[in-house]
Amino acid sequence: MHRPAITGSGVFTPDQVITNDELVAAFNAYAERFNAENADAIAAGDIAAKAPSSSDFILGASGIEQRHVMDKTGVLDPAVMHPQFRQRSDDEPSIMAEMALDAGRKALEQAGRRADEVDLVICAASNHERPYPAIAIEIQQLLGAGGFAFDMNVACSSATFGIQAAADMIRSGSVRCALVVSPEICSGHLEWRDRDCHFIFGDVCTALVLERAEDAKGAHFVVRSTRCATQFSNNIRNNNGFLRRTRPDGLKDRRDMQFMQEGRKVFKEVLPMVSAHIAAHLSDEAVEASDLRRLWLHQANKSMNDFIGKKVMGRVPEPDEQPNILQDYANTSSAGSIIAFSKYSDDLKPGDAGLICSFGAGYSVGSVLVERG
Repeated sequence: MHRPAITGSGVFTPDQVITNDELVAAFNAYAERFNAENADAIAAGDIAAKAPSSSDFILGASGIEQRHVMDKTGVLDPAVMHPQFRQRSDDEPSIMAEMALDAGRKALEQAGRRADEVDLVICAASNHERPYPAIAIEIQQLLGAGGFAFDMNVACSSATFGIQAAADMIRSGSVRCALVVSPEICSGHLEWRDRDCHFIFGDVCTALVLERAEDAKGAHFVVRSTRCATQFSNNIRNNNGFLRRTRPDGLKDRRDMQFMQEGRKVFKEVLPMVSAHIAAHLSDEAVEASDLRRLWLHQANKSMNDFIGKKVMGRVPEPDEQPNILQDYANTSSAGSIIAFSKYSDDLKPGDAGLICSFGAGYSVGSVLVERG
């Protein structure tokens, strides 16, 4: 058995930024337009009027101040309210592959590895822009990697599940060097017309290089242990899919074709699940909470992270023990905890332990216990 290690990380951040003020201005213009167009139905009680949003509401509910997106023009157009991308030919790289190439090359550079030394590529993301051929195989080809590749989707836990899959294959000897990429275009499945969630998501791509610890060329993090768990729930759901056109209402503009969640239920049910998951993981590895130098948690909501951090540590964590990045990136699904890890890990000393954790729809939760090598 070989010891896996994370030897490089990379983040692709879109250039375009939407601030809360910009987002609120667009949403409120849309709401006014909607209310005017449906005034009679609203007066009759057949349709509910759309209430305005506010920057204070967004910040208080989530801790988010801005988000990076691949296209802001469409999102901020009250007549559109979603990103708009040009149609690419089948001979062009997909948008997810382009994002992954940028993040992947940064991770490989940090690890001191060439692309042709990679023998496994996992594209672990909450959505994929097509069913087949796999985005991961396209990335493998564009990057010049060898071996094999496959896509993985466990919603917001995709990256940590991808880490476990890669780490297990490294442990067994079936691969020597793996690249786990998470190109998240969350703006594409977010319902920007819904006040309760229009502020939640942003776009980004992360990448991690995993290889045998003995092969590491520099500073790295040994993957001491990984743990994943799932429990079915409808409280976070998206009903879009390839069978959509077979349904009676076909391609009708339906609310459930985008991101939906029962936020209060999620908060009530997921937080105990995640806290217990982490506690059991640490206990089984004989690691005390006081031994953890850092928690890199899923960046969905500041209140959720604060709750989990306090539950795990037994006290309110210091800011550098539980870094948040969602104020700048918003919720980036599976990539969130990896952004936090990539940006806030260089200062750890050899022997320092930390834990990466992501959680979300499924329900799903994945945790990765690492130690600075």
